[in-house]
Amino acid sequence: MQEKICFTQKELARRWTLSHRTLERWRWSGQGPAYMKIGGRIVYRLDDVLAFEKERLQPAGDHGHATRVA
Repeated sequence: MQEKICFTQKELARRWTLSHRTLERWRWSGQGPAYMKIGGRIVYRLDDVLAFEKERLQPAGDHGHATRVA
């Protein structure tokens, strides 16, 4: 089975269990993953989605606290 190379807005929203409106807001504010607009249709490339996810990967036990340096 070949892996999907692009996601529609609704497919990506399902992958991340969030509203497709959130993706729209992120696009408007420049916060979300890179996307392409083809014929008025928004698509997200798999490589861009994976890169966006990797950038936000947090190590186990990291609760957003600043690291203290002795």
